[in-house]
Amino acid sequence: MSPHEYLALPAPRRGQKVKGLKTPAERYAHELTSLLNELAVEGWEYWRSECLPSEERKGLTGTAVVQNHLLIFRRPKAEVLAEQVMSEQAQQHATQEPAVSGAPSSEERTIHDSRREPQFLTRREE
Repeated sequence: MSPHEYLALPAPRRGQKVKGLKTPAERYAHELTSLLNELAVEGWEYWRSECLPSEERKGLTGTAVVQNHLLIFRRPKAEVLAEQVMSEQAQQHATQEPAVSGAPSSEERTIHDSRREPQFLTRREE
């Protein structure tokens, strides 16, 4: 069983017009960057691109082979992420200092100051 799930999307055919981007290459790069960033927010990691053939209808009875450009993304499955979190928590718990039974924990310990508080005289006591 693979620890990842995959997503295949068609690559953009051309970039949209954006103010400040003049060449088709700049527009295409911007379009691709936007797509990658949107999917990264959802946890998808860009894996690779593929060019795969596909048979499509052409006319009433004909077919033609077309090349499809796909972008492949992957991300860890939810079960794998849950296992990783559980193992990390177990490791943190194991490395923590064990509390001695009967002794107060560091949160329960109080700090006692041996110095005396200053004595202030009120007007009645003067």
